[in-house]
Amino acid sequence: MKRKRRFCPFCAGKLERISRDGRSRLYCKRCDTIHYENPLPATAALVFNGDGQLLLVKRGMDPSKGEWCLPGGFVEVDESPGEGVLRELKEETGVTGDVERLIDIVYEDSPFYGPLIIIGYKVIPQGGTLIAGDDAVEVRYFPLKDLPQVAFDSHHTLIEEIKRIRK
Repeated sequence: MKRKRRFCPFCAGKLERISRDGRSRLYCKRCDTIHYENPLPATAALVFNGDGQLLLVKRGMDPSKGEWCLPGGFVEVDESPGEGVLRELKEETGVTGDVERLIDIVYEDSPFYGPLIIIGYKVIPQGGTLIAGDDAVEVRYFPLKDLPQVAFDSHHTLIEEIKRIRK
């Protein structure tokens, strides 16, 4: 369950909703500051083995604990999205790689985190040892024609786009 901001991070004044620029905005009357609610940037890696199978991870924590998804996660403050996707791939799967290309950028409103922008990259595996790490409990390659249900709509969209591109 996502938490709502109630107090200003600058002065601790109570936040209220006002209409500004045709949108509902969080506003602190005490320090006269609008607090914009922007989506969080996240990444997802689409990694194929030599047999054309797609790498998925089974989540070990919420949201969607126990369900399959693409390896990925949030971009950290000191990295580019490309660096973030490679870091998350290594943390979750043990696989190292190189970004080959951008597949798509997808918006999703997560009930857990709020609005997200998911940046999907095709990543070419370069090494490492396939092992569940970080918040994954299992990692496995699946044939594209026999994928399990994926946890997130954005990941489903990215998988459909890579299928379209590969035809």
